[in-house]
Amino acid sequence: MTQHIEPSQPSAIDQITLRSPAELADALPYLMGFHPDDSVVLVALHGDRGRFGARLRLGIPSSPGEWPDVAGQLAECLVSGSEKRLSRPEGIIVFLCQDPEPGENGQDVMERLRPLAQQLRTACGELDVPVLEALCISDGRFWSYCCPDVRCCPAEGTPLALPGTSVMAAAATYAGIQVRGSLRDMEARLAPLTASEPVVAAQEEALDAATAELVPRILGGVDRETVCGETLGLVQRLLDRFADSPASGSHPEADARDDALVTDAEAAAIILGLQDRTTRDRAAEWMEGPEAEAALRVWRAIARRCVGAYGDHAAAPLTLAGWVAMSTGDEPAARVALGMALRTDPDYLFAKLLHQGANEGLDPELLRRCLRQERAGREAGRRDRMPPRSPSGRPRGRTRPDGHAVRSGTSGRRTGQRRTGSGS
Repeated sequence: MTQHIEPSQPSAIDQITLRSPAELADALPYLMGFHPDDSVVLVALHGDRGRFGARLRLGIPSSPGEWPDVAGQLAECLVSGSEKRLSRPEGIIVFLCQDPEPGENGQDVMERLRPLAQQLRTACGELDVPVLEALCISDGRFWSYCCPDVRCCPAEGTPLALPGTSVMAAAATYAGIQVRGSLRDMEARLAPLTASEPVVAAQEEALDAATAELVPRILGGVDRETVCGETLGLVQRLLDRFADSPASGSHPEADARDDALVTDAEAAAIILGLQDRTTRDRAAEWMEGPEAEAALRVWRAIARRCVGAYGDHAAAPLTLAGWVAMSTGDEPAARVALGMALRTDPDYLFAKLLHQGANEGLDPELLRRCLRQERAGREAGRRDRMPPRSPSGRPRGRTRPDGHAVRSGTSGRRTGQRRTGSGS
């Protein structure tokens, strides 16, 4: 079960007073940073004034038989996580968000999810933390499971406020907080390509060919460092290519242009190369500064090429996409990417550690510092092995994560040495 807990640090939107179920429903996308469709969301409240604390999100389990256990786990996770990071909550707000199935309307969804709402209220109550409000949001309307007053919460539901017109929207705009669209839209940017069967078939053929060539070299050990250098060198070329083609337009259009910048063979070689842990860890060093934006686009594009039988290979590029987003402060995008990585491979250690760090409010600078030290140590070892400087005094320059020495007027490359390994 992949849970997402939002950080609980105070922000501008936490200073807004919300007085009604309508204002709570309108506030949800701003609390999360996106519209959490097909989700159960729990928000902790602290103090006499009910200040917003940690937020926890989980996809609604399709089987009602799972709901009692899930309700207990969610309540325990939110309460214990809040105690570790801030204090025990005084109350909890529950949101159930789901679009109608064919033949349903929003009111049908509300009634179908009513048992889950009750199980969540019971689970929180057993921990002595009351659910102060429980809302169902569906088909552009909301319903309260707690308010019996039909004057404010009629049986047919209440329409949500128009986007951008609520008190929370004004506060979020003032604070520079943006809603990224729906969770479904964000996940679509990382999902495998499904544009057409020929496109998918061609990419899968390229992956088959790369597997036949690279896997024996990686597993054999003799060529592992060489494959690492080749993979990182290819990633560097893509980073340069993406930097020369800035993203613009809507997400589908921008992503389609990014896809066109990567050949099937290039994507396949990178996907297979990233299955080596050392290569993936070195790739994580592209995580800040001017390289970060291009790196995030590259990892998204590579994740989209993990098609067909290679879907489980997406854990590595998804985790790298989550790490770059986390490193640059884009927490909603980070949690979405890391959540998808863990759905792809629940035991993928790097994703688990990053996901835990995001849930616990870990400062990404701690990991950035470690990665910088790794790079600096590699560069120092490389300098020790290099011959003395030429009489001309030509500078050797810095070294990038792919091991390429960056020199003035040259693209000469050197591959650094590092302990190799495989796994998650």
